[in-house]
Amino acid sequence: MRVAVVIPCYKVKNFVLDVINAIGPEVDCIFAVDDCCPDGSADYIEKNCVDDRVQIVRNSINLGVGGAVMAGYRAALDAGMDIVVKVDGDGQMDPSLIPLFISPIAAGEADYAKGNRFFSASAVRSMPRQRLFGNAALSFMTKLSSGYWSVFDPTNGYTAIHNRALASIDLRTLSERYFFETDMLIRLGDLRAVVIDVPMRAVYGDEVSGLRVREIFKEFLTKHVKATIRRITYLYLLRDFNIASLNLVMGALFMIFGLIFGSIEWINSVRTGVTASTGTVMLAVLPIIAGLQMLLFFLGYDISAEPKRPVQHQSVLSALDQETVKTADIDEKTREISSV
Repeated sequence: MRVAVVIPCYKVKNFVLDVINAIGPEVDCIFAVDDCCPDGSADYIEKNCVDDRVQIVRNSINLGVGGAVMAGYRAALDAGMDIVVKVDGDGQMDPSLIPLFISPIAAGEADYAKGNRFFSASAVRSMPRQRLFGNAALSFMTKLSSGYWSVFDPTNGYTAIHNRALASIDLRTLSERYFFETDMLIRLGDLRAVVIDVPMRAVYGDEVSGLRVREIFKEFLTKHVKATIRRITYLYLLRDFNIASLNLVMGALFMIFGLIFGSIEWINSVRTGVTASTGTVMLAVLPIIAGLQMLLFFLGYDISAEPKRPVQHQSVLSALDQETVKTADIDEKTREISSV
């Protein structure tokens, strides 16, 4: 399989050459994406890099990390690469780990591999506390919105993807900023692609992270809620209706009835000073208990229904792959014309 590495370059001039030089011979092509970098990353790489695998991709305007990675993804698809790895140019991701990311995809065990910095207690202790708390909260929200309950660290940008899965995603719909990595998981969940975590240790040096958890938390929360509602509605009400769907609907109705009825009776009891009867209390409590049990059953079913068959083995997506690649090419050409 032919392997490509995409490196988004924005204010990483002091680190990017070391990253490129550390990439091993298992990689056939390296796409360095200059995301309208004010430091002139592309010119710097062209002048100082002697690795003939490197190709420069330039964005005429700054599109953020997601926009830069998507430009590299399009270039890799055009070049016919089988596996595309994304590595940041700031030196936080060890290029020697690339074989660990591509091996499960090449073996047909997964469609998408992503890094996980929480694999051991020692790795967690070395992580800044703010990042630790922020990633834990974002990880739980991502489990709900994507359906990947066994993965963690959703904002980790060290990833590898099979070209079949990549070509099946409409890149135009992905977020271009910091929500990009999480949005990839959500879109892969729509495809029912297999995603696995790869244990890794991040390197925190002199680089400055642009991710501010407090600033993006509200935006992320809104997008996660919308994605969760969309995923559950599609999978359990539109695409299929099974025992889990029945438990979801009935459980929600029981919970709503119990909470509303109980609230009304409690307000009346406070207003009149008359204690509610045992039957009235039970009429409010039993639907809540039954509804909670049904929702827990639904949650258990959803966890067990995590995708297990890789997309790369599903021939039904071949036509979709070709159409999506054509659409991505047209979109890229339109972007170039618009920028001119």
